[in-house]
Amino acid sequence: MRSLLESLYYGHLIPEEHLVPKDPKYRLKGRELSEKKEAWKEKLSNDEFAELEALLDLQHQIQDMENMAAFTYGFKLGAAMIIEIHLEHANDIARS
Repeated sequence: MRSLLESLYYGHLIPEEHLVPKDPKYRLKGRELSEKKEAWKEKLSNDEFAELEALLDLQHQIQDMENMAAFTYGFKLGAAMIIEIHLEHANDIARS
């Protein structure tokens, strides 16, 4: 069995492939979004709907950037917490 670092190096560890929210509302909201998007497609002209899709795509790109920033910050924060815990533990042992 490979270590996590080896799996990451060889490209076998791809977290976003396993990220499906466990919230029961997730799939319901996805279906609702698809239905509403389809309703707008029927109401708008092809050009207007293309503009709406471009706007939604831009919003998605911004959300991806925000999610990546939050993930990166959270990962760094978690690593810093682990380091702090280890340092405090080492200091506690040294004082004993």
